Amino acid sequence: MTGSYKGSKPGPIEPELQERIQSLSSQKTHYPPYTTSDKTLTASECTAPSALEAGSIKSEGPAEDPKDEPPVGHRLDHYTSSVPETSEGEHTYPEGGLQAWLVVFGSFCGMTTAFGLINCIGPIQAYIMTHQLESYEESTVGWIFSVYIFLTFFCGIQIGPVFDTYGPRLLLLAGSFCLCTSVLTLGVCTEYYQFMLCFGILNGIGTSLIFSPAISAVCHFFLRKRGNATGIAAAGGSVGGTIFPLMLQSLIPKVGFGWATRILGFVLAVLCVLCCTLVRSRLPPKPGSSVMPDFRIFARADMALTTAGIFFMEWGLFIPISYLTSYMLSTGATSETFSYQLIAILNAGSCFGRWLPGYVADRFGRFNLMLLAILLCAVTTLGLWLPASILSMDESNRFDTAIVVLVIVYAAAFGFASGSNISLTPVCVGQLCETQEYGRYYATAYSVVSLGTLTGLPIAGALIETCGGDYYGMAAFTGICYFVGIAAFGSVRVMKVGWNVKAIF
Repeated sequence: MTGSYKGSKPGPIEPELQERIQSLSSQKTHYPPYTTSDKTLTASECTAPSALEAGSIKSEGPAEDPKDEPPVGHRLDHYTSSVPETSEGEHTYPEGGLQAWLVVFGSFCGMTTAFGLINCIGPIQAYIMTHQLESYEESTVGWIFSVYIFLTFFCGIQIGPVFDTYGPRLLLLAGSFCLCTSVLTLGVCTEYYQFMLCFGILNGIGTSLIFSPAISAVCHFFLRKRGNATGIAAAGGSVGGTIFPLMLQSLIPKVGFGWATRILGFVLAVLCVLCCTLVRSRLPPKPGSSVMPDFRIFARADMALTTAGIFFMEWGLFIPISYLTSYMLSTGATSETFSYQLIAILNAGSCFGRWLPGYVADRFGRFNLMLLAILLCAVTTLGLWLPASILSMDESNRFDTAIVVLVIVYAAAFGFASGSNISLTPVCVGQLCETQEYGRYYATAYSVVSLGTLTGLPIAGALIETCGGDYYGMAAFTGICYFVGIAAFGSVRVMKVGWNVKAIF
């Protein structure tokens, strides 16, 4: 017996089988939406069959199920529920490149303009309460800034769907005109109604026209790195919130309130030009979509609970931003200059808080990081600001160093934690909807959230008056709002991935 091969020689491939091999090798595969019930897959498990492997498949057998393969255009080490439940197989995302990062930079400039101004309302409110509107109650003045924040989010109910259909350019141009006009004319306001019309209404509409399309456009270029990209863009609000209060504090004694706000307006105009030039959309509108908001999204329990979580989070978020300066001025524990600088400290912490959690969330889960951030907001508010507020109730403790230390630590820690409230909210909403409908979902959710921003500051002002000028009631209210937000976001996570604390979602 020899060692030579005794089997038959391979013959030519049958024509039908050859045709089958060619059809399989050139066939495009479409991927269904990923659901959280699917198991985590690694890249090695998501390999498409080669043409040679396809030749071993019998022509009458079923084709291999492609559902375990990752979407086209993505190299994923982990394909988990951290990726939005969308039909992304129809579109690829650059995940970088010059145009994508220019859009992020343009969005950064837009957020510096829009949210930078929101983040410095504390010093502006404290100034006009002691000058132009000193005869008005604190809760009454608070309505100006509540209307401003309310319109910023409520107007998105129409702006988001319009962005989905027509893109960002005209929205950004209109918003830039409204916002810059508002700030440039703020210095000539002397009456309550003038501040309400100029800053509350016109500025609120302008901010909304910039904010919604600027942050939504980033999602057209990023999917796997969406948290990181959105965090970088959202950090612009903290940069503006750090620079603008210090800028006003330096300019007002030198040139007066009027010219200080005009100079600020010119700076905002330059940023608006960059935003309008660089921000653009990329994905086509979904077929059959309209510009009308869709409240049917709340029929989904996950969207309803997510919106509720954002509502309570935003209800508490703007209270420290607006009243921390006023609180320190009321204690007399520090100079007036340092009281204004507290907001700069808060926003400096927020700058890191907007980018870092967004970067980490892409790996460990957006909802996971959001829960940790909200918990830190609640703990710092009840563990630092509330004790400081209680200490300052006693006249003998008004100049206690402990109050100053507690408030400084609180400003930095709360700033870091609350920064992620802004950067993670868009990606949490985006995780629950298709990218082409993101503007509609985000805007519809914030049409409800805006009601919280409308009432939050007047409630805080009323609590100060009820507590005899002390701030402990307001601090307690803020902490409770955050704990309710934790319950809502936690419920969504349990619905999606159960009680597994290690699950990435």
